Amino acid sequence: MAPTNTDQEIEGRPYKDYDYSPVPASASSTSVVYLPTTLPNVKKDTSNESQCVYHQFQIDMAEKGSKTLQYLAAIAGNLCVVSGGAMLGWTSPILPRLKEIPLNPDNPLHAQISEEEASWIGSLVPMGAIFGSFAASFLSERIGRKRGLLFSAVPFLIGWIMIATAASIYQLYAARLIFGFALAFPFTILPMYVGEIAETSIRGSLGSLLQLFITIGLLFSYALGPYVSYTVLWIACASLPVIFFVSFMFMPESPYFLLRKGCREDAVKSLARLRGKSEAGVQKEADEMQAVVEEAFKTQTTLSDLFKMKANFKALLYTCALVSFQQFTGINVVLIYAEGIFKSTGSTLSTSISTIIVGVVQVFSSCVTPVVVERLGRRILLVVSGVGTAVTLGALGLFFYLKDVSKTDVASLAWLPVVSLVIYISLYSIGWGPLPWSVMGEMFASDVKAKASGITVFVCWGLAFIITKFFSNIESLFGTHTAFWIFSACSVIAVLFAVLILPETKGKSLQEIQDELNGVRPTLTDFEGGKTIKK
Repeated sequence: MAPTNTDQEIEGRPYKDYDYSPVPASASSTSVVYLPTTLPNVKKDTSNESQCVYHQFQIDMAEKGSKTLQYLAAIAGNLCVVSGGAMLGWTSPILPRLKEIPLNPDNPLHAQISEEEASWIGSLVPMGAIFGSFAASFLSERIGRKRGLLFSAVPFLIGWIMIATAASIYQLYAARLIFGFALAFPFTILPMYVGEIAETSIRGSLGSLLQLFITIGLLFSYALGPYVSYTVLWIACASLPVIFFVSFMFMPESPYFLLRKGCREDAVKSLARLRGKSEAGVQKEADEMQAVVEEAFKTQTTLSDLFKMKANFKALLYTCALVSFQQFTGINVVLIYAEGIFKSTGSTLSTSISTIIVGVVQVFSSCVTPVVVERLGRRILLVVSGVGTAVTLGALGLFFYLKDVSKTDVASLAWLPVVSLVIYISLYSIGWGPLPWSVMGEMFASDVKAKASGITVFVCWGLAFIITKFFSNIESLFGTHTAFWIFSACSVIAVLFAVLILPETKGKSLQEIQDELNGVRPTLTDFEGGKTIKK
């Protein structure tokens, strides 16, 4: 709404020269409004409309707000990912016990498992996640982002109960499938939730927390597993989803979801909590969100709209490519078979200690991205990460080639696998680990976000299943070195994709990202000249 009273002046100029509107004229165009840095000197009001605008402007200028709850909500939500990381890391200390000869007394199956059975235990989690991705997408639309994430605690606990009571290999298979189903929920819903609650200035940082928290979960199992019994380990891991549930149940729901459901009052309350402001202080932002939601839901959205609409299709291609390259770096092979890889190198360093070293490095490396991503941007971190993983995987492949094919004495190179994997994990954790999920939370419009996220997670875990399951087959047929060289080549292609194709989302609002995908150039409103300028 623009005031029309010509008697009012702001800093010596007619008030009508200022174009101010709390709701964008169109959700498909972006306007960056430059407001004066000092409070306007408005003469006594003769217009209720002008008073309303001035009062709202005073509120916006007076309330600075706080980002504290946004950080707390993102951290509490990511505790679910810690549960997933601990579950993934569980195989590293446990599978060697189940395969041991003579029989390990801490083997609950009371029978040795084969390499084939071990590969199924490792790979059934991604298979479960394939199905869970669609369930998570459905529930996030029906019951909300918050409740959808809270629901994931149920299958996690069921999985640990089945692990606790397992007496046959088939019960372990079933437990791992259920774990995969549960794991799909944070990977599908959490990027949506964080992307919708966070301000633009911290959205990338909060989105990249997923990688940090999954590494914390992995380290939890890596560090605890080798030194405690099978029973103590599952009890410790089962406590994590309970901690997540209790912590996250007090966090606010996504304002975008509440607006979509027509709960304007609840959305404003949620937004006020998240921004650390009064309800009056977030009305302008709530109006902008409302406009975006209404524009997105003018027509009934179907799955086919993901492929028919330019912005949706491009975003889906970008995110599916990102998670595909993420999996083709071989990360799940490294995480699930970490101890086995170290054992096969013949290093004198304990395999448990080697795995813990990798876990610690992964945690500290994952702390880097939330700090620097808003300064450097997504693309540069992906490029650095991709180059680093390509080089280190190539070096690891070279080690196995010298050891297994050339039959070279590699005793003097026993350090190379550990150093290569440590550097690999470090560089993976600053780019290709966290950023595909961060970008997924930014790329999609509100009306297709849940469906698109479900498809992206389906692609991710479908590839994870194939790679994890058949890694041992590639090892047997072509050698370990070939597998690592394939992963290295894929990392090179990933770098080219990041440089030549992927758009940068740093510093852009969710609406600006949609405009760019649609080929719409954002506009600047120049108050001095009264002109609209294309960027």
